[in-house]
Parts: sequence; C-alpha cells; structure tokens
Amino acid sequence: MKTEYVMGNSAIALGAMAAGVSVAAGYPGTPSSEIIETIGRYNDGHIHLEWSVNEKAALEVAAGASYSGARTLVTMKQVGLNVASDPLMSLAYVGVKGGMVIVVADDPGPISSQTEQDTRLFAQYCRIPIFDPSSPEEAYQMIQDAFDCSEKWKTPVLFRPTTRICHAYASIDIPEEFAARPVEGFVKDSNRWVIFPRLSFNNHKMIEARNPEIGREFSAYAPNSVTGSGKKAIVTGGVSFAYTMEYIKDRTDVRVIRVATPYPFPDDFMRKALDGVEEVLCVEELSPCLETELQRLAGVHHLPINILGKETGHVPTAGENSADSVAAILRAFLGDPAPVAAADLSDAPALPVRPPVLCAGCPHRASFYAVKKAMQGKPAFFGGDIGCYTLGNAMPLDMVDTCLCMGAGITMAQGIHWTNPGTTCFAFVGDSTFFASGMTGVVNALYNQSDLILCVLDNSTTAMTGHQPHPGTGKTMMGDIVEKIDIVKVLEGMGVRKIVTVDPLKLDEAVAAVKECAALPGVKAIIFKSPCVAIVKPTGNVTVTDSCIQCKKCIREIGCPGLILRDGKVAIDGSLCTGCGLCGQICPKKAIVSE
Repeated sequence: MKTEYVMGNSAIALGAMAAGVSVAAGYPGTPSSEIIETIGRYNDGHIHLEWSVNEKAALEVAAGASYSGARTLVTMKQVGLNVASDPLMSLAYVGVKGGMVIVVADDPGPISSQTEQDTRLFAQYCRIPIFDPSSPEEAYQMIQDAFDCSEKWKTPVLFRPTTRICHAYASIDIPEEFAARPVEGFVKDSNRWVIFPRLSFNNHKMIEARNPEIGREFSAYAPNSVTGSGKKAIVTGGVSFAYTMEYIKDRTDVRVIRVATPYPFPDDFMRKALDGVEEVLCVEELSPCLETELQRLAGVHHLPINILGKETGHVPTAGENSADSVAAILRAFLGDPAPVAAADLSDAPALPVRPPVLCAGCPHRASFYAVKKAMQGKPAFFGGDIGCYTLGNAMPLDMVDTCLCMGAGITMAQGIHWTNPGTTCFAFVGDSTFFASGMTGVVNALYNQSDLILCVLDNSTTAMTGHQPHPGTGKTMMGDIVEKIDIVKVLEGMGVRKIVTVDPLKLDEAVAAVKECAALPGVKAIIFKSPCVAIVKPTGNVTVTDSCIQCKKCIREIGCPGLILRDGKVAIDGSLCTGCGLCGQICPKKAIVSE
C-alpha cells in the first residue's frame, strides 16, 4: 500500500479501481469531472475509459459491459442524470450482472449548475440503492461497498458526493497496483435482458420485495452510526454530518444519528437509534429526504417524536450548508448560548463583486459581437446553451435571451420562430454540446422546415468543465488519436444547405457571414472556429496609441477584462490581454494596435 493526498473525486476514482472496475464512462460536468481524469492518470490500459458524447451514452455503454459481468463506473453531475434517466429507469427494472455504480455529483448552491436537484430523490424514484459519503476518505471505501451491493442485488447503484466532498482533499491508502476483475462475457438470455411489459411487471414486484431486505442490510452498515445519548437527536448525512460533528465535538448530551444510505432507508437501525428520543432535528442539504423518511417511519410505527427540519422552517429549504450555518441551526435547536462576539467588522468595506465573465481573448466574445453588429436594429432572438458561452448574457454583450439546458437553444429557437413572425432566430451551441445534445434539434428544424441560424462556437475543447476532449478533437481518454468528427460534414449529411466557416476574430468576415445567412430561408449554419485561449495560450503585445480619443467604445461594446481604465484613460492590462485584436477592429480611430 502507499499513501496519497488526493481530491475527493480522485478518492472515488481510486476506490473504483481498487474495486476492480473494467469500464468507466462519463460526461464532463463540475463537480464530477476529475473522476474520469484520475482514472486516466492511473490507468495502465486494463480499464476501458471514455468521455462519452453524453450521459445517456455513457450509462448505456456501462450497462452493456455490466451485462457481460464487468464492473462498471459511470460519472456525471446532477443535471446529467436527467439525460441518463431514460436508460436508468429501464435498467432499474432489468438489473445488471457485474457491479455498476453511477456517480452523480450534486451541486448544492448551486455553484456551477442550472439546478439544485437532489439525487437521493432520484434513487427513490428509480427504486435503487444510494450511498451518501461524508468525506473523501470515506468515499474511497464506500464506493467499493457500493460495487459489492450492486453485484449482490444485481441492481445499478447510485453514489452521491456533493461539491464539498468532490473537491475536498485527504490522505488515503491505495494499492501499489490495480487490476480488473475477471469478466465472464455476455451470455444470451432474452428472458433477462430484453425488456418487455411482462418482464417489467415481474421485476417491479421483485424490486418492491427486495428493497426492504436491502434496507435491513443497510441497518447493519457501519457508516450508519449513532453517537451520544439524550432525548434530543440530530439526524444527518453527507457533508452535513461532518459540519454537525465539527460543532458537537465530544458532547454526549445529544444523539447524532448519521444516515449514509438514504435509500432504501435503514428502518431497523433508525428505530433503535431513536429509542427514548422525544425531538429530532434533520440537518441535510437540498430536499428533506431524511425528514420525510422519518415522518413515514414515525407514522407507520406510531413513534411519539417531534420532527423538525426543512418542512418546519428550522433548516433552510435551498442552498448549500456550511460549518457556520449548521452551527447556528444546532445552537438554536440545543438552546446553546451565543458564541463570544468576534471583532466588530461593521465598518469593513463590502467584498468586491466578481461576476462571471468570458476570458480576455475568448473567441466567443467575438462571435457574439459579430452577430450583434450584423443584426443591429433588426428583430432577432438569441438562444443560448450550457457552457462558457452562457456568459454571453452579461453586459455589454447581452446576447443570450434564453438558456434552459444542453441543446435546448436549438429547439427553443424553433418555437420562437413559429410564434414570432419576422424575427430572425439564432441558436448558439458549443462544439462539445453539439455532439452531446445539439444534433437532434438540428434534425428537428430541418424536418419541420423551420427558419434558424445555427451558430456553432467551435473552440476545439470542452472548455467550461476543464478542457476535456470530445469527438471533434480527435483524441480519446485511452490516449488514442482518432479521426475527428467533422461538424460541417455532419451538418451536410443532415441536409443543411448553407454552411459557412469563419474565424470570429476576423470581425468584418464574421459580420458578412451572419448577414449572408440571415438573408436566406431555412436552416443555416455558421461555424465560428477559433481555439480556446486556455489551450493555445496566445501571446501578444497590444498598446493604445496617442490617437485614442477616449470614446471608450472598446470597453462599452465588448466588455473584455483585458481593457481597463488607468488614470481615467483606456489602457491594456498586459497580464490578461492575449493579443486577439478584436478591440483594435472596433476602435473607430484604429488607436489600438498589435505589435
């Protein structure tokens, strides 16, 4: 064994490798992305590793391998589970052979997501087990337990770390080498692997009979624990358990009941843990899952317990918990005195506001600006999508009218077209998102004869989640160099007649391309192709000359962080500027020059 200091996501990855995983597939999304990347660093080739085109594809790849007896890992963030829910719901009925764990990283806050959805509820909905780790160290061992559970009960299992578990660091002991478990191979059995109504009906009955048995097994699972005693109890789980223990420390006058397996709920464990308790406070993030289960348990068994939590207003119903917020909640529940007053900071200045912004030199800024200039004074709709380019909504660009979920901008633009005659509809999508969920919307537009200008912002990477490869980059997570999937050829194959590829940093050409496409009927596509500044690391020396008239048009129109005011005059921040040249093309006096 050897000891390594690793991120929580890396602990999860290494735990899966220690469990003998043979296939790992996922789709990048903060806070889950580093799991696949860690396996890539440690993989000697015995694990098939891939960034799939989306979460649905990843889960289905893993399901096929699991049917063959291989242990498989699937990774995504909470919104990705929506994409994967179609195969997951059926897989919950069909079951698996090799252990299959689906890691879904929840994002309370949300810090980097569209939603705060709680994967524990998805486990209840799917009727499959879920594990809820409270630290990176525990996640390493717990994911191995999840594989054992999956294999024993022949069911996919969910694993739910949250952002603070994914991105915390800890020291863990890992094997010197990892090895996959033997794989039997696929054995044909249509009565087991082909989902028909009769199979679903029979398996549904089996699932409902099985889950109470899993709940009884979970009642003896060590991470489900009780400390302390007394008539008051705190029921908690996940990172909220860590925050709770940080406040409780060595106190024994209150019970802390930790639930590591929220579903199937460990009823037997909880009934024993609550013996003699009169009042319970449920401390958890997002949905009142533990609270609802306690209400059910108390109702079924007529337990005389007062249950407090989110539904009673004692715990916030939204947002992320913290050590401080949990301390305040517990202090009120336990009647503890207020802490000793800290230094008076009432006169301290407010922290500066740091809104998210496109990087200096980002080609997406130029793409948005070209469309904005071309459509100036004309009715237009700008459908946004999930990625760096969502930041095109910020002033002064103001070029994202809607943003719902990945790929939705393309199909929503069609709805806007049919209900807003005379409006030119644009749909912006990134190159990675085009492959993940954009192609269906394009086919729909062609089939239903919509008017639409598809703008593919192709920066040759999956930028927002950490620059992972995708089908258009020609690289895989196995280290292979493969044929790039050409977006232009894909669009041609679909039947898009007008496709223009342009460098957005050549502003005049980009504006002309937009005007040309806007004058044509049907589905058109503009590929704004320029690499992400974070992967090509461009350098340039841009200066503002004496011919500058201080009109500040460059600052007002594109909002690049590399453009600043110094002593009231326009200047270039050399630590940020990449020399893209967009500001120089906007300047009416050509006073911004590149050397």
